[in-house]
Amino acid sequence: MVVYQLADREVDRMFRALADPTRRDIFERVIGRACRSPRWPMTTNEFAAVQKHVSVLERAALVTKERHGREQIVHGNVSTLRRATELLKAFEEIWIGRATRIAEILGEKGSE
Repeated sequence: MVVYQLADREVDRMFRALADPTRRDIFERVIGRACRSPRWPMTTNEFAAVQKHVSVLERAALVTKERHGREQIVHGNVSTLRRATELLKAFEEIWIGRATRIAEILGEKGSE
């Protein structure tokens, strides 16, 4: 299986950004999943109290900002999340393969 290769720094930044519940909430709101009153797109003015969190998400490529006049619009970058999902699926396949092989080895030893 070929997985889009992410640099270790990119992976660390992405998972570190998503490890914080406030940043996860911001990301969910930006991509439109958890927003109680859906308003798209969201501006940085709405995130004035959590601007540092938005910056962390931006460095992790989970969100982008686009300037419109005096406002900056925050957009979710779902492709980064897809790459993380692909990476986790690849890890899952590796471990399933290892567990299957261990079960096979144990089965072989039990039949001897």
